[in-house]
Amino acid sequence: MKRFLLLFTIFIIANSFKTEQTDAYSIGEFIKLRIHYGLVNAGHATLEVKDATLNGKKMHHVVGKGVTTGMTKFFFKVDDNYESYFDKETNKPYVYIRRINEGGYTKNQQGYFNQATNTVLVKDYKNKTEKTFNVPENVQDIVSSFYYLRNHPKVDDLKMGESITIDMFFDDETIKFKLKYLGEENISSKFGDINCKKFRPYVQAGRVFKEEESLTVWISDDYNKIPIRIKASLAVGSLKADLEDYKGLKYPIKFN
Repeated sequence: MKRFLLLFTIFIIANSFKTEQTDAYSIGEFIKLRIHYGLVNAGHATLEVKDATLNGKKMHHVVGKGVTTGMTKFFFKVDDNYESYFDKETNKPYVYIRRINEGGYTKNQQGYFNQATNTVLVKDYKNKTEKTFNVPENVQDIVSSFYYLRNHPKVDDLKMGESITIDMFFDDETIKFKLKYLGEENISSKFGDINCKKFRPYVQAGRVFKEEESLTVWISDDYNKIPIRIKASLAVGSLKADLEDYKGLKYPIKFN
């Protein structure tokens, strides 16, 4: 798995928390992170919430994109597209789309969740295959996880050192994604100082990351719970992502 894809994955999962029992987002929300590899401006990642109807059900349609920019794209071009259709009431996913091109490494897949049978049918258009996988109840895809957890009632009750784990279907398997709470920290952003909650996602060590605890994410400590900063120590070098732009947030960001 390429470094940019992994960071983008963490970006989606990291933006995942909620302060009260109200939706943390609404139609029209747009978030953009600027990504640096060392001192190099490497690219950006975005998420946008749209309105949709699927088989008569009212859905949120979220589109996530990740691209390299500037000189970076001449050395390693990334053009990733992730989409998810999930129920507005239950947040259960019904369709996910994954189309990526990372330096010639490509995938073109769509997954169709059957919530009644706890299965997902994955259609691989690149390899012209179809396969059905059994999944746990309430499993999320990579994009719907982001929004499911933003409305999760338990995260704000975590004490320092405690963790929360979710089931997420990704790359033809269900994985347990664990997030450890590290406390609060004030972060200086281009928009001003923002009080954040600090978390450590656990990742696979060896191929890209130095160790399981190589990632740190800072999430705004307000009703929106959006990512303000992400840092990753890689096997070679480091990545950093900072909030670059936003619009359509349901609540004002709380600045210090």
